[in-house]
Amino acid sequence: MAGFLLGAAGMFAVTYSTQAILPQLGRAFHVSPAEAGLTISIVVLALACGSWIWGPLSDRYGRKRSIVLASSLLVAPSIGAALAPTFAVLLVCRALQGLCMPGLLTAGVPYITEVYAPRIGGRAMGYYVTALIAGGLMGRVGVALLAAAFGWRWAIGLLALLPLAAAFVMHRSLVDVPLLERNHSRRHALRRQLRNRPLLQATATGSAFFFMFVGTFSYVVYRLERPPFRFGSAAGSLIFVLWFLGVLGPALGRLADRIGWRRLAFSALALAAAGIALTLPARLPTLVVGLAFVTLANWGGVTAAQLGVAAATNVDRGTASAVYFSIYYFTGAIGGYVPGLAWERFRWEGVALTAWVVLAAAAGVLAFGRKQAYG
Repeated sequence: MAGFLLGAAGMFAVTYSTQAILPQLGRAFHVSPAEAGLTISIVVLALACGSWIWGPLSDRYGRKRSIVLASSLLVAPSIGAALAPTFAVLLVCRALQGLCMPGLLTAGVPYITEVYAPRIGGRAMGYYVTALIAGGLMGRVGVALLAAAFGWRWAIGLLALLPLAAAFVMHRSLVDVPLLERNHSRRHALRRQLRNRPLLQATATGSAFFFMFVGTFSYVVYRLERPPFRFGSAAGSLIFVLWFLGVLGPALGRLADRIGWRRLAFSALALAAAGIALTLPARLPTLVVGLAFVTLANWGGVTAAQLGVAAATNVDRGTASAVYFSIYYFTGAIGGYVPGLAWERFRWEGVALTAWVVLAAAAGVLAFGRKQAYG
């Protein structure tokens, strides 16, 4: 499983490589905070679009081929982003990165379901989420520290080594999954999954967590630069060390095996709402504790949602994964921009309000789904 986890970590590191250095990008290209946030939004929006390519592709041509190809294609635009002469070129390279990444995501979740979950259950998804967290730490804390020492271009350019190494390792180590026989068209498969209520409920849950998490951690770096905190970019980026809570991923997967993914998702939604409330006072201890709650809730909620996707269907899993990730990343794209507008007008209270709204909406969808299932 090591090669697959390396690929997942490399993909996630590249995805969020600009998040901790948004103020530096804003100064380098003379753009506003919300415009700098587009370097996050555009990559996740491209991820949403690319999911419709890579999900069905993995159903037709194989999970391993899709995963290895996606990791290989990610190298070139990662180097291009580091060399971008203008903000517009940077956005183009970020969009190309986003189009490559779904091969590691939309094929990754069904690959886990088919290869690893039969042997180790929910822990397999937990290990996967933990690998994403490790990649996120490299893309945030690692990039911020390297940017402080060598400049942001070197920091994000060096990340190209991760997908390059992962492609080589995965080509040699991943197990091929036999393709299932298909007796219907791609359009029929899509219609079937768009009517799949458990899939849509899991999608709404995961998307809400992603919106909340992207918005909170994208704009907390701006808050940490302002009074009363006044932290520099390198010091402020250390808030992402909270991602180490992701080591609990396998334990959260086992918990979902015992109590069900829905109960885990409800618990995570409540914890996230409480964590956002704790971040409101302008005090570092409550801010750190609140963001710790938000982080733990996010990983629990995302693990639950992806287990919900895996349980929602036994056929056309690549297409089901495409439905999940396209909506998930489209919502994340909004989460990288809309909280920025709230920050510009209402500061941190505005960011918190946007998070509460989407968490409440997800709780309503999930509660309605449970009522339909048991009522």
